[in-house]
Parts: sequence; structure tokens; C-alpha cells
Amino acid sequence: MHGGAPTKNLLTSVAVGRMLLTMSGQTNSDRRSVRRQETQREIVRASWEVVREHGLAGLSMRDLGERVGMRAQSIYSYFASKHEIYDAMFLEGYLAFAEWMDAAVDDDDATDPVAAARTATHAFVEFCTSDPVRYQLLFQRTIPDFTPSPETYSVAVRAYEQMGRNLAGVGVRDQATLDLWTAVLTGITDQQISNDPGGNRWSRLVDRAVDMLIAEALTNTSTTNTSTGSEKA
Repeated sequence: MHGGAPTKNLLTSVAVGRMLLTMSGQTNSDRRSVRRQETQREIVRASWEVVREHGLAGLSMRDLGERVGMRAQSIYSYFASKHEIYDAMFLEGYLAFAEWMDAAVDDDDATDPVAAARTATHAFVEFCTSDPVRYQLLFQRTIPDFTPSPETYSVAVRAYEQMGRNLAGVGVRDQATLDLWTAVLTGITDQQISNDPGGNRWSRLVDRAVDMLIAEALTNTSTTNTSTGSEKA
């Protein structure tokens, strides 16, 4: 989860850029740039359609070309490789994730860390189970040899760092405890997607999982503090 400000600023910058480029007086280069960006967005939208029908590994340039009305070879004029398309999808997916998580926790929850943790956990599982293919792209290593670009991956890193800051209020203050949280959340998500798609057999366990994780985090914090105090004595 990443902070609301960076995402909103990025989205606002994109919107402002589009407005400026549509104002009178734009150059031919500007217009070409706008058309190119629009085509790239159309290709990404079509790519999501393809992978939701055929899975992430089923992204076919021929099928993609037919959907956007161009030859498969022409797509390479907009994306140098299939992995570049995955990279654009990864970025779009994480921006959607950040926006979703920002909207999930309101100002009232901010004064109650336990309520905020519970709300955010439900939001995470709901976001992931609502679109299994997107979940696979963002949170699993499903595509052989695909690695997000540094610029794109930085969005994911900010989301992860924000999650750590949010959970600090319920005792998650070390890497191992944060790893435990992410393992449990993705485990619930994996089970729900794999064994009860569209149901709630595992997603209904979110509150119990949060209670368990908070109890473990607080116990771990207490043990650490006691150990530190004994060493100082």
C-alpha cells in the first residue's frame, strides 16, 4: 500500500498533461505524442482483456493486434517487447491498487489502528480476489523472466512501505513480523482464488487472521522489549 499523495499527484499530473496538450497552439510533435499515448493505452486495455480470457501466459501479439485493429508487428512500434506491455500493465495495476487502498481507510479509521488494520486487510483481499489475473501479475512471479522496470517497481515499493507504516500502529515493527502479515494475507487470497472462486470460504477468515496477527505482533513486541530491558540491566 502506498501513500495517497504520491499516487494522486501522479494521476493529477497525467490529467494536467492531457489538458495542456489539447489546448490550442500544440505542435505537431505534441499531437503525435498524444496519439501515441492513446494508442499505448488502447493496447494496454486490450492486453488486460486478452489475459483475463486466456491467462497471463496467453498474451498473443496476433490476438492483441486484431483487438486494436493493427498488425501484430505494428505493436512493436509502441512497445519494444511483450515484457514492456506487462510492465505497463504492472504499473497500471499498482496505481489502481494504491488508489483502492487509499479509499478504503477513512479519517475515522486513522484514529483506531486496529480498525484501520482490519479495514485495510479486507480491502487488500477484496482487491486481489476481484481480479485473479491482476493479482498474479502484481503479487506472484507468474511470467518467466519478467521483471518490472525500476520506475514501475518503485510504485510497488512505495505501496509496500506504506503498508509497513500503517501496521506499525498494531505492533508490526520488524521485517519478520511484516513478512508474516504478507504471507498470511496472500495465503488467504491464494486459497480463495484457487479453491473457492467467487465464494467466501477463506475471505471470511480475514477478521480472525487479523486478530491472530495483532496478538502475535504485540507478543513479539513485548518479548523484544523485555529482552532489551534485561540486557540493559
